[in-house]
Amino acid sequence: MTTEVKLSPRERLLEAAATLTYRDGVGIGVEALCKAAGVSKRSMYQLFESKDELLAASLKERSSAYAASLLPAADDNRSPRERILHVFEQVESQSGTPEFHGCRYLAVQVELKDQSHPASRVAHQVKTNLTAFFRAEAEQDGASDPDLLARQLSLVFDGASARAGIQADNLTGLVAPTVTTLLDAAGVR
Repeated sequence: MTTEVKLSPRERLLEAAATLTYRDGVGIGVEALCKAAGVSKRSMYQLFESKDELLAASLKERSSAYAASLLPAADDNRSPRERILHVFEQVESQSGTPEFHGCRYLAVQVELKDQSHPASRVAHQVKTNLTAFFRAEAEQDGASDPDLLARQLSLVFDGASARAGIQADNLTGLVAPTVTTLLDAAGVR
């Protein structure tokens, strides 16, 4: 016998915000969010100060799962080069699924434009953490300029995610050779 776990109104709102904003963008209305969550507007405003706070909380709640879906485990004993390539293999794999719409954190920053928006601040931190991962791996492997390489890898990551997310390009056979060229040029062997 299986028992279904009933999500709280807060959890349902966070889930609705994650699903709808990823699919439809951050312009989704409060009414649509509440309807999808099965929660009244009054309840939403009792749980969250604003739609902006709900969006930020939803992004923050998913940030650990997002990182886990991309980054190798901390105890992964592969070389830094292989660990960096792992991230791009994950993006390539994820981009092949019909529900892939690119990096949700990049999309939020692009859509909102306001860097002081609570959701934009969360997204910025997630993207900063990814660049920091690239930098740490590049530095560990003795890259000639770890900061530059990390920024270049972030640029490739965001560009690949965006182009695949809008179905402008298929990443298969495109991303790994691009990243390999950058790693080789930086002396990351």
